[in-house]
Amino acid sequence: MLYLIGLGLGDAKDITVKGLEAVRRCSRVYLEAYTSVLTVGKEALEEFYGRKLILADREEVEQEADNIFKDADVTDVAFLVVGDPFGATTHSDLILRATKLGIPYQVIHNASIMNAVGCCGLQLYKFGETVSIVFWTDTWRPESFFDKVKKNRENGMHTLCLLGNKSPAGWYIKVKEQSLENLIRGRKIYEPPRYMSVNQAAQQLLEIVQNQRARGEEPAITEETLCVGLARVGAEDQKIAAGTLEQMCTVRLGEPLHSLVITGGNLHPLEMEMLSLFSIPEPQNTDGL
Repeated sequence: MLYLIGLGLGDAKDITVKGLEAVRRCSRVYLEAYTSVLTVGKEALEEFYGRKLILADREEVEQEADNIFKDADVTDVAFLVVGDPFGATTHSDLILRATKLGIPYQVIHNASIMNAVGCCGLQLYKFGETVSIVFWTDTWRPESFFDKVKKNRENGMHTLCLLGNKSPAGWYIKVKEQSLENLIRGRKIYEPPRYMSVNQAAQQLLEIVQNQRARGEEPAITEETLCVGLARVGAEDQKIAAGTLEQMCTVRLGEPLHSLVITGGNLHPLEMEMLSLFSIPEPQNTDGL
């Protein structure tokens, strides 16, 4: 049996009882290590699970998956995913390949940012299409995702923005990425991990707003659009901040991982009351003191 097991969003103890039981009876346990990260390291997971973990990076999963499938038709193999197993299309592909090989599989679900984002008080059924905001470079500054933000706003829907990379993952981060030069030259030299902050995402969004105005277009959002920044959702030190897009450029949310929500405009009174719990304080006027 091939088990795809969600680990949740916080630490080692977020795995479900069913998931933990499956891990402990598997002969091999892989930890997917490129679409997201927990707030604890591999060693902490190994200690709690009582099993050694094999790190599976993008190359292992997408190009060398035969290693994962080896003997999975006669023994139990686990593939652990931060969040929920279906937070990335790569994991759906694993199921399709396992099925073609005649390997039975079982999915054990868990919380992901797609539903845990409700912790900020915005109602889940009012979220539209999720978008990714990627790291810009000097020569690549995509704005195409902004059309989805506009469509969501027109329909009164909130937009969850996943930050940091262009891979189809539950959270968009740069882990074990190659520079363009090393990629072209075929050198397996990897860049240090990069995690996009709410500040960086907001600054890029404001630049898109300014670019659209310069082209004579009416942007879907402005500096005053209400947004919500989230950090380390599911962890004990999670942080949430509600304020304008401009305020998101300077709010301090600390360590990764971060997400950003652009609200849909017409908020329910209950949503407004919940967001007031996380409002960014207005700067105090100290003139004359």
